[in-house]
Amino acid sequence: MSNRRSFLKSAGLAALSLPLLSFDQSQNWSLDPLKRQFEEPDDYWAMIRKQFPLKEGQTYFNNGTMGPTPGYTLDVMINHMLHWNKEAATVDYKNGSGPELLSGYFPYQELREKLGSLINCDFKEISITQNATFGMNYVGMGLDLKPGDELLNTDQEHGGGFGAWQTLAKRKGCVYKQATMPVPANDPQQIYEAVFKEVTPKTKVIAIPHMISVYGTIMPVKAICEEARRRGIFTVLDGAQCVGHIDVDVKAIGCDAYYSSLHKWLLAPPGSGLLYVKKEVASSIWSTIASYNWDNQDDHGFRLMQNGTGNPALIAGYSAAIDFFNSVGKERWLGRIKELGAYLRSGLKQMPHVTVHSSTNEAMAAGITTYAVKGYTGPELQQTLWEREKLQPRSVGNELLRHSVHIYNSKAEIDIALDVIKSLA
Repeated sequence: MSNRRSFLKSAGLAALSLPLLSFDQSQNWSLDPLKRQFEEPDDYWAMIRKQFPLKEGQTYFNNGTMGPTPGYTLDVMINHMLHWNKEAATVDYKNGSGPELLSGYFPYQELREKLGSLINCDFKEISITQNATFGMNYVGMGLDLKPGDELLNTDQEHGGGFGAWQTLAKRKGCVYKQATMPVPANDPQQIYEAVFKEVTPKTKVIAIPHMISVYGTIMPVKAICEEARRRGIFTVLDGAQCVGHIDVDVKAIGCDAYYSSLHKWLLAPPGSGLLYVKKEVASSIWSTIASYNWDNQDDHGFRLMQNGTGNPALIAGYSAAIDFFNSVGKERWLGRIKELGAYLRSGLKQMPHVTVHSSTNEAMAAGITTYAVKGYTGPELQQTLWEREKLQPRSVGNELLRHSVHIYNSKAEIDIALDVIKSLA
């Protein structure tokens, strides 16, 4: 028995070490190839695929959950961890090197300026968070809400989009409501009307997705925020699926707050989130986690990101991921996702045994397509695609399959998926 426990322990440790062996640090993970010009677009995207240490012979179609981190970003993070662990004793904390040892106390202005450029706002309106759920809670828990105040979600929220509001309803005696969204949603006006059907003079917060996580539906958020502002209602947008996926311009949208998880479509390392709070309303939101700068009235973004010691290599990787995105270029990056998503939907719509639950209005869709195949559950579809061709989308619930595409995917991989789905008729 003792030998068996010893064997299991050593086997478990070996298994934990395996992922490290798959990352080739001998490769020159550089941004230079991303800026090269190619005569054929397919050659460019084939080069992009080589920037990810993904296994050959396998296809990842689940970017809506977690994006694979590019080799360049991983290389920056790994070298940061190795260097600052090796040089720990040479770091002079009092002389400005503190951020290299720990995060959570520093303003990281350069990174926040990059994020501000990404979503079009001042860096002081940006807080670095761990993920979208943190952003939702920082806003929700920071608002001065009273018993009877109405909080409006939709019936298609991610848990990171409804948890804080349901908690506040129970804790403070607020009234929690949901607007019923159409499925599939192909008319922006129908969504707009569904939201304002639930609005009353007591509505204080409208908290809705910019893009619905399950279906990938792009919501008419600009129109909704404009009308909410006219009525004096605070607007919070869940952009977990958006930054790095579609164009996000918070000033053009006109929301009061916006949060996102950049480990999805921007391909940043897990733990990379952002929160935007419009400067005109930022002073009305209390700090949820308080540390040294909890009452910093000059830089509210810094005030709201006080969260104690974290991983500074993550901050380095976060910044590197934005550099990777910028090196490819926003127009080319977002355009490729849109192109591949439309290509997949076009193929699926030709199959009578397939029901597309995502929007088929291409103005309301991008890289996520959710569908059902007659006679198969979602988990069965996921298993079939993997067993036949090593394709990995994600089942959603019992009936649906959510299929995400990104710049590291190809039309050839989508064709393989379509062939498998076609064979299931």
